[in-house]
Amino acid sequence: MGWKEVAEPVLTRMPSVRRPEGHVPFKRKIAWTAGILVLYFFLTNIQLFGLNAGQSSDLFGRFRSILAGQQGSILQLGIGPIVTASIVLQLLGGADLLGLDTDDPRDQVLYQGLQKLLVVVMICLTGLPMVFAGGFLPSDPAVGEALGIGANGVKGLIFLQIAVGGILILFMDEIVSKWGVGSGVGLFIIAGVSQQLIGGLFSWQGLGGTRGFFPTWFAILTGETSLASPLTAEGIQQLFLGQGQVLAMLTTVAIFAIVVYAESVRVEIPLSHARVKGARGRFPVKLIYASVLPMILVRALQANIQFVGRILNSQVASMPTWLGQYNTNGQPVAGLFYYLAPIQAPGDWMWFAAGTTAEPWQIGIRVAIDLTFMLVGGAIFAVFWVETTGMGPESTAQQIQNSGMQIPGFRRNPQVIEKVMERYIPQVTVIGGALVGLLAVLANMLGTVGAVSGTGLLLTVSITYKLYEEIAEEQLMEMHPMMRQMFGD
Repeated sequence: MGWKEVAEPVLTRMPSVRRPEGHVPFKRKIAWTAGILVLYFFLTNIQLFGLNAGQSSDLFGRFRSILAGQQGSILQLGIGPIVTASIVLQLLGGADLLGLDTDDPRDQVLYQGLQKLLVVVMICLTGLPMVFAGGFLPSDPAVGEALGIGANGVKGLIFLQIAVGGILILFMDEIVSKWGVGSGVGLFIIAGVSQQLIGGLFSWQGLGGTRGFFPTWFAILTGETSLASPLTAEGIQQLFLGQGQVLAMLTTVAIFAIVVYAESVRVEIPLSHARVKGARGRFPVKLIYASVLPMILVRALQANIQFVGRILNSQVASMPTWLGQYNTNGQPVAGLFYYLAPIQAPGDWMWFAAGTTAEPWQIGIRVAIDLTFMLVGGAIFAVFWVETTGMGPESTAQQIQNSGMQIPGFRRNPQVIEKVMERYIPQVTVIGGALVGLLAVLANMLGTVGAVSGTGLLLTVSITYKLYEEIAEEQLMEMHPMMRQMFGD
């Protein structure tokens, strides 16, 4: 008896959102998507009962824009457990250890059930250390005394709340995927990053007392704020890296332009209908074929590594110095965890401007490791993503065959179409994954408006572009119902 037979009674009984039985009208999909978005913002503003917010610290820190949660709220964990569970499944599936065929309906149910079970496990593995170790989510003694349950009882209540939040965001993601437009994970990332970006542009009194870009320049032009002469080193630093935020604005605009351009770069394979003469089309193999969602997996893996480092630093009194040294803000300043920490802002590597204590050669090693991690990890996870989401050559060839299309000049055979697809899809997937990793590192190094990480901005632009394409496709299907039959809807 294999593991599937043993686990099937449990995995098939995991609660799930019912799939629509027929076509869901476009307006209803938009309504479901908008409703889930409003619910997400509502949940991010529900503070954890019993939390001593004044003494709490964010374990994820700068990864917040990617993990789409809110520190101290019921969505403390964000999409972290979902992404971590996806990483485990991607690695197990890539190594062919699961033995699941995603084209088989029975194996699909097992895969989805296994993913939900892993999400619950990751909620426990992530939430329990946050609450019970290191004082990252300290309990309020007054609440314990009032309820008569003590500090541990309040901590149990805090963990229960963030566990409920983790389960809620799992089902919210499933609702969007089945009843809405796009994916819930992408929608939550867009929501969080957009909120930070708008604040970074227009906030009159932003985070840490820093004004947004436009209010800052309004104050400079009206004489309320003054800058040093741009002809001096201090003036250049203030203009580009300081309160002028010129470099951050240029990087933000450049990322928007580069991502939109990269999304439009594609290899188009001509198609013709086997039975309807004159019916022609093209199958686009985009440069960013696997989308940017695999980049979430790479950054989440880095976030989990840093999560382990901070837990060890808080729990191990005499942690070896070679393993990691941390400052009072909980950031690594030396050791292995320092070199594994990704570059998140210009101050992490501009030793000549930011006055960092690290030596230039140490910063160089850290940048090289981050760049290698993102390039290699982006390519590997892009390949895993394509194979597990039905975007590989074999699955694509079968989809083209089922739609009645064929490649002109080739026999109408799935194996023949697959061989043609193998000339493009694997190579483009690797190149696109590595390119997205490179852009993410460069954007982080140069900084962005609103303290949004370069990776978060990159994800937001690309996911928004994909969402726009999906909405346009949904509208097209709504106007021409026959196209739904052609594409197997």
